Amino acid sequence: MQDKKKKIVFSGVQPTGALHLGNYLGAIKNFVDLQEDHDCLYCIVDLHAVTVWQNPNDLKSNILDVASIYLASGIDPKKSTIFVQSTVPYHSELSWILNCVTRIGWLNRMTQFKEKAGKNRENVSSGLYTYPNLMAADILLYFSDLVPVGDDQKQHLELTRDIAQKFNNDYSDFGGKDFFPIPNPIIMDESSRVMSLRDGTKKMSKSDPSAMSRIEFKDSNDLIVKKISKAKTDPLPIPNNVNDLETRPEVHNLISIFSSLAGLKITTVLNDYSGKQFSEFKKDLSDLLIENIEPIRDELIRLDNDHSFLLDILEKGTNEAMKRSSLNMKKIRDIVGLGY
Repeated sequence: MQDKKKKIVFSGVQPTGALHLGNYLGAIKNFVDLQEDHDCLYCIVDLHAVTVWQNPNDLKSNILDVASIYLASGIDPKKSTIFVQSTVPYHSELSWILNCVTRIGWLNRMTQFKEKAGKNRENVSSGLYTYPNLMAADILLYFSDLVPVGDDQKQHLELTRDIAQKFNNDYSDFGGKDFFPIPNPIIMDESSRVMSLRDGTKKMSKSDPSAMSRIEFKDSNDLIVKKISKAKTDPLPIPNNVNDLETRPEVHNLISIFSSLAGLKITTVLNDYSGKQFSEFKKDLSDLLIENIEPIRDELIRLDNDHSFLLDILEKGTNEAMKRSSLNMKKIRDIVGLGY
């Protein structure tokens, strides 16, 4: 019997600054696991990045950095398609079509836009407002079945599902009935949500002015030890009950990082360390981090000296993405009635 067709997974990472442990545990580590049993497309979403102004030189450099981190973390270009979003023009073309399908009221409900725009809403780019439509185009262009999402992107995926359904309904008499598959989320485990080392109520972020708030891929072993030793905790010992972590965000964060890196349940980590001093736990956490990050760092250093290899991988990924998306885009144009 022929193998069952693999489900298509699409996801992307923005090239906006140094990636960190939060990106790895929240996304890239899962990308590596998914590629074994799925047809995966992993994009470097540079068009999303420019919804906020980027220094062009930094953006070009960051694109290659993300590609390096994908590869160094274990994403295999023989198993997955790795490419840069802007090199495949059909993302933008489909995004415009979906702009014309999406209702303004739907976009007005997007909480992430409200949070990012803040009180300066009238002065942010229209790209930031229509960002979810471009995300929908990224996903639907490849007829994706599954999308790995964290809490901050769940609402955008729900919108993508609404857009796909509306397109299918609007064009049901013109070949659009059931045209786009309705993508489902792959909800990331709670332990993969990584918070700041300085404030357990905020996500670990590359935009945080303090580098001590995050673990970066190129941090030395000594710097990793220093950052973990100075990571915020509280005066109480490590608890033995998961419920006790709800009121201790910094402790919860460190326990979650350990859990995710070690592949253990949070309850197991608490059983091993409850009642112990944080100094002992932090030493073991630092060792675990170094064990995971050191090989990635070594590969990143090697890739920094082999840009031709990186460019070749990205070019092959673009060719594959172009081949797949051009066929799909032709069908979409025919359904909508574009061209002649």
